[in-house]
Amino acid sequence: MVKKRNQTAGERVFDYLNTFVLLIILAAVLYPLVFVLSASISDPQKVVSGQVWLWPEGLTLRGYEKVFHNGDILRGYINTILYTLAGTALNLLLTVMAAYPLSRRDLYGRGVVTAFFVFTMFFSGGLIPTYLLIKKLGMINTFWAMIIPGAVAVWNIVIMRTFFQQSIPRELEEAAEMDGGSNMTILLRIVLPLSMPILAVMTLFYSVGHWNAFFNALIYLTDRSKYPLQLILREILIQSQMSDMVQVSEESLAKSIMEAESIKYAVVIVANLPIFLLYPFLQRYFVKGITIGALKG
Repeated sequence: MVKKRNQTAGERVFDYLNTFVLLIILAAVLYPLVFVLSASISDPQKVVSGQVWLWPEGLTLRGYEKVFHNGDILRGYINTILYTLAGTALNLLLTVMAAYPLSRRDLYGRGVVTAFFVFTMFFSGGLIPTYLLIKKLGMINTFWAMIIPGAVAVWNIVIMRTFFQQSIPRELEEAAEMDGGSNMTILLRIVLPLSMPILAVMTLFYSVGHWNAFFNALIYLTDRSKYPLQLILREILIQSQMSDMVQVSEESLAKSIMEAESIKYAVVIVANLPIFLLYPFLQRYFVKGITIGALKG
């Protein structure tokens, strides 16, 4: 059994200060989430009057009832799930297929190809040429307008390439080659099974990006039935288009405003719930994957 080294007074002070600072940061990050959750199940009148600051006051699920009875939100939810699943699958496929060849030392000209990829991180045609290209390809107001323009991220290719170089022993690949394994066999049966940490990180990065995306929808989509959830939320939270959920004609204006506040908080929770559920399953891979993938290759 290894004895723990006695800390000096300076080290103990540093540990206490470090813990104190981290607790403050934790509280600053956690409080908004707790407040929004509490406000979403609290009496709207108490939320508006400022009585809710941490714990729920006057429990009610009125906001969630309004949210789940709104057809636009449910349709946006389904659209966002489809965009996220299809987009993340395509992102992972293209990222792996680009990163693995670039990680192989026997690929001739891989430095030049990497330079071309990195060049696109700093220089692009801009919004208008991109829009004209998407229009020319016939993807305006289609499902693919939400998937193809962001099909791969160069930075993620660099991270995954570095992971392959640093974490996958070259000897394993050479042994598989001697046994007659093709490049695709090596990738599928050796490299990918050993790359779960970086794949989990990429899945989290891409899925969160697709789930929160609204700008492409704002630019390329005109059919409301194809709107993702974030674009519906934009209308609710920014443009205050709640006529379908709040009966202004039958209730007083003050009560309508309070009910709208309750809906806003409920919508925020509903919109972020899938990400909250996904993260715990990927968190154990996250630190390892991003740390190893960030090493210089």
